[in-house]
Amino acid sequence: MERVRCCVAGGGPAGVMLGLLLARAGVDVVVLEKHHDFLRDFRGDTVHPSTLRLLDELGLGARFAELPQGILEQAEVRIGTESLQVADFRRLKGPHNHIAMVPQAEFLEMLAKAEPGMSLRRGCEVLGLLRENGRVSGVRYRDAEGEVRELGADLTVGCDGRWSTVRRAAGLRMREFAMPMDVWQVRVPKSANPAQDGGVFIRFGQGEATATMDRGDYYQTAYLIPKGQDAALRKEDVAGFRARLGALMEWDEGQVAAIRSWDDVHFLDVRAGRLKRWHDDGVLCIGDAAHPMSPTGGVGVNLAVQDAVATATLLAEPLRAGRVSPRQLAAVRRRRRLPTVATQRSQLGEQRMLLEPALEGRLHRPPTALRLISRVPALQRLAGYLGGIGFRPEHAPAFARR
Repeated sequence: MERVRCCVAGGGPAGVMLGLLLARAGVDVVVLEKHHDFLRDFRGDTVHPSTLRLLDELGLGARFAELPQGILEQAEVRIGTESLQVADFRRLKGPHNHIAMVPQAEFLEMLAKAEPGMSLRRGCEVLGLLRENGRVSGVRYRDAEGEVRELGADLTVGCDGRWSTVRRAAGLRMREFAMPMDVWQVRVPKSANPAQDGGVFIRFGQGEATATMDRGDYYQTAYLIPKGQDAALRKEDVAGFRARLGALMEWDEGQVAAIRSWDDVHFLDVRAGRLKRWHDDGVLCIGDAAHPMSPTGGVGVNLAVQDAVATATLLAEPLRAGRVSPRQLAAVRRRRRLPTVATQRSQLGEQRMLLEPALEGRLHRPPTALRLISRVPALQRLAGYLGGIGFRPEHAPAFARR
């Protein structure tokens, strides 16, 4: 049986970043990604200042700058006819006083090619865990040709998202939080003379909410629906949805006509929660596998990347030595618990303040807290710091810097 020091399940932001960092530490690492490419209906495209700084530390800033991207310096929310500025990133220290909006598939391709020592195997789906003397000793997976194989590893890291196979196979239990919404994702082309350009646009109406991101020649749009209502709402004619979306976002009929049928409306079952324990002997979960995030605030990618940096920083040396103890695995959760809990509590607060009343038709005017933030520049800068840098940002370990 083939054997490596570390097997990473999942080639998302956490998995690819962890693979890159461990490869730079001289650790024999394999990343197994079940898909053949990085293209998905749902991918977080916001790369926050803390991650941009990390890329500079890794010597990847110039490569990242070559990717097609938009720049977000301030965040604005429209509720009914009122627009409020709620975050300002322009005063952040350092060169990155903005959020970069980059298609995640291109971001991941850049990371995947940045370190030849990392083995990324596409089309390889993890099916379960191997155990030896009560300890996880690797994975069983189906390769790109459909053959079932085994890969032994001193450590298996689950970076395989909110529906993590590694988490379930390890028997790690999730505490889930009630979510008020699910999401429909659509693409809407720009008009010949777009009134909106170059950012993220968040709109709240009566019984509806949407967030859309400028992707050059089209808008990638998330339309929020009440939790569990996908099947019922799809019984209606899609023309009704087109009309509501067009009215909320001020798009003309020609633009929303690109949504030809319900097949163009992709569904995301929103889940959020947190593991009490992120590890068992020989196995660790990070990113959405350990704490699935609400899409609120678009922070999931950056939190996953920060988890990967902390994991590599703490575990590279034990992995080189060939043995990682449960105590060392537990240290990853201890280090990342504060930012995870603080971010999720912030998301839940935003949902109670905005999303729940909006979807229930009770959001008639901006909440007092948002009005206060919009009137006080210092509060906008604070919101920009918390959203752009966050709680306990990680720095690249010395062995990974270039």
